[in-house]
Amino acid sequence: MTRTAQRDGIGPRSLARVAFASGIGSCLEWYDFFIYGTAAAVVFNVLFFPDLDPAVGTLVAFATFGVGFVARPLGGLFFGHFGDRIGRRGVLVTTLLLVGGATFLIGFLPGYDSIGVAAPVLLVLMRLVQGFGAGAEYSGAVIYAVEHAPPRRRGWFGSWSPMGVSLGTLMASGVFALVSTLPEEQFLSWGWRVPFWLSIVLVAVGLYLRLSLAETPVFEEARERRDVLRMPIKHALVTQPRSFVVVIGARFAENGLGYLFPTWSISYLSSQLGYSRTSALIAVTIATCAQFVMVPVWSILSDRIGRKPVYAGAALFCALFAFPYFLLLHTGSAPLVVFGMAAAVGIGVAGMFGPQAAYFTELFGPRVRYSGFAFARELGSILAGGPAPFLASLLLAWAGGAPWAVAGYMVVLSLITAAAVLWGPETYRSDILAEPAATATVAGAR
Repeated sequence: MTRTAQRDGIGPRSLARVAFASGIGSCLEWYDFFIYGTAAAVVFNVLFFPDLDPAVGTLVAFATFGVGFVARPLGGLFFGHFGDRIGRRGVLVTTLLLVGGATFLIGFLPGYDSIGVAAPVLLVLMRLVQGFGAGAEYSGAVIYAVEHAPPRRRGWFGSWSPMGVSLGTLMASGVFALVSTLPEEQFLSWGWRVPFWLSIVLVAVGLYLRLSLAETPVFEEARERRDVLRMPIKHALVTQPRSFVVVIGARFAENGLGYLFPTWSISYLSSQLGYSRTSALIAVTIATCAQFVMVPVWSILSDRIGRKPVYAGAALFCALFAFPYFLLLHTGSAPLVVFGMAAAVGIGVAGMFGPQAAYFTELFGPRVRYSGFAFARELGSILAGGPAPFLASLLLAWAGGAPWAVAGYMVVLSLITAAAVLWGPETYRSDILAEPAATATVAGAR
């Protein structure tokens, strides 16, 4: 079967199924991660670390949030290997079960008062399982969608997974906003658990969709040619080191600010500026709506003018907006707080997150795409997203509650990303089925 026939044989109904299957896993992953991050900000310090000072308890709770990121590169390396060796579809089913199952079980964990130190230990264990599965979930979902896309619409097809991320974050913030209206005693005893229990619904829908999918045309062609590598990650590291550096650097602002603006800001608004937990969650919900709307806009624009100008432009916007963002939060005006958060997320984060899906897919050749994408992306997560809430809380404490050190941290993250993307190649007109020139000339990397 030729490349054209493979792609032309995919009808509208099949493409719709690809879109939903790609988006649902990302929706679940970020639903899970957002509710964990939110619970770390408002619940876990009380229930799992009650003997600590409240500020220290919050720091430790955010540290457990970062623990999951340690497992993500390992998951990306492990599942990415099999994604390049045996196919994308089976790996996507496995990662969905790991991420969703761990989240569901967190909702049943007893607190410190019930089982002592075993409670935070179990919490960290579940977080590690989450991270191990998530290390290959998003990259696999993106690759699956982009490898089905027509050449001039890869940004648009790739945006389905980022839109799933936005939808998952939106659902999580909405559910937490609802349960946070409960009386404090009920919220701490069972209300916070409800968002974790509801994740099982997304798991069921995702399994139904993914079990009915076929393999991607790109992987099928490689398998027909028997052009599958024994050690794809080794081949990727040897032949495409520049792609690894670009991906890791590009993650600093997108991933770090993606957690600071919507997740860490909940803690900042409620604990430092006196906003109610519900008001902070509503602001995040509105900002996430802006991200959901703008992700496809920026992705489609990257199909027209290229990945680099959109991605780097959004990173530079974040650098310029970091200090004004905190000025808006400190006005005491709820509409200005919502505007600041919506602009930061809808323009800055969405402008990076949207085109990232197609960009990272295009940076790697088809034989090493899953391994390279997943491993490099999750290495960036360790350096960027994992420590971001903890470091921001630490900087805030160091500055005596003033946010300007955190704003400076945001500027540094943004400039690193802009530099990495501008240094990288432009890929939006590349042939996604062809090996990059560098890999075609290197022998002995199998």
